[in-house]
Amino acid sequence: MTTSRESVRCALAEAFLAGRFDLEEMVGRAAVVFGKRHRFVRPLAKRVLGKFGGGDRIRAGRLVEFLRADRGFQRAFQVRELSVRFARWEPPAMIPASGAPASWKVPAIATPAELAALLDIDHAELDWFADLQGRERTCQVEALRHYRYRWVAKPSGSFRLIEAPKPRLKTIQRRLLDEILAGIPAHDSAHGFRPGRSIATFAAPHVGQAIVLKMDLRDFFVSITSARVAAVFFTAGYPERVAWLLSGLCTNTVPTSIMKQVSCLDHDRLGPTLPWREQRPYGCPHLPQGSPSSPALANLAAFRLDARLAALAAAAGATYTRYADDLLFSGDEAFARSVQRFSTQVAAIAIEEGFAVQYRKTRIMRQGVRQRAAGIVINQKINMARDDYDRLKAILCNCVRHGPADQNRAQVADFRAHLSGRVAHLGRLNPQRGQKLMRLLEQVRW
Repeated sequence: MTTSRESVRCALAEAFLAGRFDLEEMVGRAAVVFGKRHRFVRPLAKRVLGKFGGGDRIRAGRLVEFLRADRGFQRAFQVRELSVRFARWEPPAMIPASGAPASWKVPAIATPAELAALLDIDHAELDWFADLQGRERTCQVEALRHYRYRWVAKPSGSFRLIEAPKPRLKTIQRRLLDEILAGIPAHDSAHGFRPGRSIATFAAPHVGQAIVLKMDLRDFFVSITSARVAAVFFTAGYPERVAWLLSGLCTNTVPTSIMKQVSCLDHDRLGPTLPWREQRPYGCPHLPQGSPSSPALANLAAFRLDARLAALAAAAGATYTRYADDLLFSGDEAFARSVQRFSTQVAAIAIEEGFAVQYRKTRIMRQGVRQRAAGIVINQKINMARDDYDRLKAILCNCVRHGPADQNRAQVADFRAHLSGRVAHLGRLNPQRGQKLMRLLEQVRW
C-alpha cells in the first residue's frame, strides 16, 4: 500500500510528538507507524532533536515543515516505498514547556472533550463558540453572532471598536480567566489588570526621576493574534488542539459589515475614518477589546516584550513599567543623554515582538515640566494633576449647590457611582484631598 508523501510526513510528525522527546522512544513510535524499523529514522530523529534543542513543546506544523525540507528524509522516499500503518496513540497529555511553566497552577485539560466538560457545554457548542472556522466574519444575522459591536470615538478623532461578548460566551471567558489565566504569571513590569497592581504602582517607580520617557503601543489588543494567544496556552502545557480551542474562545474576527460602518460615522471628514492599515487586523482573529479575558491574555502575550524592555532599561540604568499599552521609562542624567537613541531601540524591539509604537504620543519629560503618566503627576510624588482636581472639585460644589442633574452633561447612566469612583481614585493618590472631596460628595442630595 502506498501513501502520499505528505501523509507520511504528518503521520511521522504525530508519532514523534505522541510522547516524550527521547531518541529511543521516538524511534520506537516511528516503527509503529511504518510497521517496521527503517535505518533512516534514527538519524532523522537525531536531526529533529538537534533542530529543536530537545524541547518538549513543538507544534505539529513546524515539525512537518522541518520534515518536508529535510534532505535525508527526501532521499528515503527515493530509495524505498514508504507506507503508513494505522496507529492509535494514547490521548495527548499535559506537557508544559521547560522552566517556569512547569510550576504554573493550571487545570489539566488533555482533550477537547475534557475542555467541554470543564465549561459545562457539549462538543458541538465548544466548536460553535471557539469558531475556528471564522464564521463570525461572514455572519450577517446579528442573533447568530457571538459579539455585540460598538464604535467609540477617540480624542484623536479616530474610532475604537468595542467587541462585547454575549452572555454565554462572556461566562465561558470569565471561567477561563478565573481557572486558567489566573494561574499564569505575567511579567513583573506589567501593572495593568493585575490584582494588587494599579496605575499608582505603575507610576510610583518613576517619581522624582531626572527624565521620564513615555511611549504608547498602537492598537494593543487588536495586534495580538490568535496564534500568539494559542502560544500562551501551548506553553502552559495544553495539547495543540486544546490550545487552539482555548485561543478560539478568547479571540474574535469582526464581521465585514461592521467594518463598513466606520466610514459612515464621521461625515465631516474626507475619506474613511480608519485607514486600511488600521482596519485590516480586525479581519483576522485577535483579542477583542471588551472581553473579560483579553486584558490578562494581553499581559501574557506581551511577556517577551516586557522581558526585553526591562533588560534594555536595566542596561541603560533606567526603570521600566507597563500599563496596558503605556510604556514608561525613567532614569538619571546619564539616561537623559541617551534617551533619543534609547527610544529608537524600544520601537525596534516592539516591532520585533509584533507591536508598533504610536510615535506621536511619545513624550520626553524632564523635571522642569509636568511629568505625567496615565493621568498621574509624578514629579515629586504621585498625585492628580491640579487642573483635574480643580475640575472635579467644581463639579462636586455645583452638585451641592444646584443638584447633580445639571452637572451630568455627558449623560452618564449612574452619575453618583461615576463621581464616587473619581473621588476614590483621587483618594488612592492623595488621601488628604480625597477626604475633602468625599465630604463634598456626601453633601450632594441625590
